[in-house]
Formats: sequence, structure tokens, C-alpha cells
Amino acid sequence: MGRITVALIVSSWVIPISILVNTIVPEPYMDEIFHVPQVQQYCVGNFKSWDPMITTPPGLYFISLAYIASLFPGILFIQPLSSFINSCSTSVLRSTNGLLAFSLLYRCSITHSSSCYVFYVSQEELHLQCFEPQFGHFASSSSVKVNSNLKRRRSGNAIHTSNHSIHGKSLHQSTGLFSEIWSILLAAWNLKFELFVSFSPFFALLLAFAAFVVWNGSIVLGAKEAHTVSPHFAQLLYYGLVSSCFMAPMHFTTTQVTILANSFWKNKPLSFPLCFFASIITFLSIHYFSIAHPYLLADNRHYPFYLWRKIINFHWSTRYLLIPLYLYSWTSIFTLLAKVEKKVWVMVYFLASATCLIPTPLIEFRYYTIPFFFLILHCRITNDRVWLLMGFIYTSINVFTMTMFLFRPFRWDHQHGIQRFIW
Repeated sequence: MGRITVALIVSSWVIPISILVNTIVPEPYMDEIFHVPQVQQYCVGNFKSWDPMITTPPGLYFISLAYIASLFPGILFIQPLSSFINSCSTSVLRSTNGLLAFSLLYRCSITHSSSCYVFYVSQEELHLQCFEPQFGHFASSSSVKVNSNLKRRRSGNAIHTSNHSIHGKSLHQSTGLFSEIWSILLAAWNLKFELFVSFSPFFALLLAFAAFVVWNGSIVLGAKEAHTVSPHFAQLLYYGLVSSCFMAPMHFTTTQVTILANSFWKNKPLSFPLCFFASIITFLSIHYFSIAHPYLLADNRHYPFYLWRKIINFHWSTRYLLIPLYLYSWTSIFTLLAKVEKKVWVMVYFLASATCLIPTPLIEFRYYTIPFFFLILHCRITNDRVWLLMGFIYTSINVFTMTMFLFRPFRWDHQHGIQRFIW
């Protein structure tokens, strides 16, 4: 019954919005001017054709091709088509997005027996095993309890939701960072074979990516000169502030401000030097490693264009005046994560986010997706009011985005065609 409910909810907004978009914007727009013709080449069997402006591999194109092939008999009944290529229209190709959105939601959010959930839990078990020497005996797969904000139901006798505890003994008792690291290193050595087997897919993926970069000479297939790796340290600061804004009911409240202020004054001997050091690092990151990508400056269809012009680069001093907000955002993130995770986990999360974001020279909110998902999954959100407020924020953003995209078009003097606002 739950699966049917989710299917109806997803369909209730995916289908009407898809129809509305295809009615108002029937022609390929933005990057679709590259992707749609490429798939249409595949539809006629021309698999040797490739647009040099496309940056990503063609995996999604093959999925679209298989999807359209499965629909082709049904499309014949709806309207006469002279060939298979005629079914590869822009509207049909766009429907691949809705199909994937629904299938991913169905597999990863509805059933706990799905591969992504099992994989997530298997990594959690190894995470717990690495803490075994310091925090007590390891709970087997029949008794491991995994906390997740996105998974509320029980799954048989194997996995139950809780506050991330093992046999009543908290994993999050106060310990030093170096002690945690040493404990993990010892446990990892004892579990080296299990860890190697578990992480072998990651190693294989890393080696494959390294081989691709060596063979290709870049991290992308096309438009290589516009997608070079750059030390964009300011990107990490932007992410901290943006993710805090998207979780505003948790970060920007009087309760959270009071908690952070009390913690600061309680540990004044350590807080002042850390704050000073963080301010210096933030200042240097902004001054020397704040990149204005040509795409950011030239394309006024994207919201980051206006954030850069109207806020970040409004005045030479504005980017420095935002330093307190950057520091507050990351401090609040660290505080919330530290309530649930060990110090070493918080450190690894920060380093992983930095590795993901710093090499990207273009300010794009889509780059923040994976770090943000991990952040919201591992912040213990038990307050229904917070969930409702966050849901209201996301719904409002989506309504605003679709309204601007569909009903506020504009034109460029130097280029023919209608332009639209988009993320």
C-alpha cells in the first residue's frame, strides 16, 4: 500500500509538470540543444556520431534509447509514426527524467531490501567494526541499529532504526580525535581483508577514473578548456552557507545560536584561537582562491550569476563581509554532526566535501548535492516541525523556480530565441 501511495504522489506532480513544460517549452533548451540531437542520432543507429561539446559519457543516452524502444509499440497506438526516430521527440526524451526520478525514489526510499539500502547498511557495519576496540563489542548484522532520517520503517529482524546505538552503549561518548583515529587504524588493520573486499568497488571505480583521465587528458569528454580542475577553496565556503540556508530551521534559530554562543564562551581558551585561525584561512581562501568562471559571468540565465553580482561581488568588501556567515554555517554544521557522529567522522566528512568541491571552478548548486545528502542523512532530525518547515522551503523554491522558468522568459539582443531562468 505504501508503494502505491508514493507512486500516486510522485505521479501527481511529475506528470502535470512534464505536460506543462512540454507545452510551454516544446523545443530543446539550454544543454538539451546538445543532448537531444545526440540521442536522436542513436535512434537512427548512428552510434559513431558524437558532439564534441558534450562533457559526459553516453550512458544515459543508452538508457533513453532502451526506454523509448519499450514505449514504441504503445506510441504507435497513440499517434501514427513513420519510423522509430519520430518517437525520439524532445518530450519523450524528457520523460526519461521522470522515469528515473520515480524508479530511484521507489528503490531507495520505499523498500529496505533494495541494493542501495543494503549497500549503505553494509558500510555502516564496517564503520561500527572499526570502532570495536574502543567502544565495545561489535553488533552483528542481526542486531546492528542504524539511524537514518529517510528510513522510518522496520525491516524484519535484521535492521531497526534507533539513535545510532549498539546494545544500549553509545558510540558517541566523548573521546579525543587522535584517540579515535588511532583506534580506527588498529581496527582497520585487524579487518584489512574485510575492508579490502568491501571497498574494492570504490578502488575499482577510482582506478577506472584515473585511467580515463590519463587516456582522455581531462576529467570531461568535451569542452575541456572550460572544465579544468582549479583550486577553488571559496567553493567550500559557499557550500557551507548554502546548505545551512537549505536547512535553515536547524541552523538559523535562536536555540542554535544560543547553543553555539554558550559553547564558544564555555571553551574560550580554545575557541578564540580556533576562530582567529579559521578567519585567517577563510580570508585567504576568498582573497586568493575565489574564482569567477567565464560561464558564471557570461550567462544571466542561471541564479548563481545574480548571487555573484548582487551579493558576493556586489562590492570588493562584500565577499569579506560574508566571512562571519561562512564561519557560523560550518560551525553549526560541525555542531549538529558531532551530536550524532564521532569527531573523526565529522573530519572525514569535511575532507570528503572539500575533495568534491574545491576542484570545481564553476559555482553550481548541483555540485553540492552529494555532500548535502550526506549532511541531512547524518543530522538527527526528530522534530516534525523542522521537517515541515524544510518541506515548505523546498516546495516554495521549486514553485518559484518553475514559475520563473515557464512564465518569465526574456530575450537576448545578441542571440535569437527565448531565454529562461534556471538553476
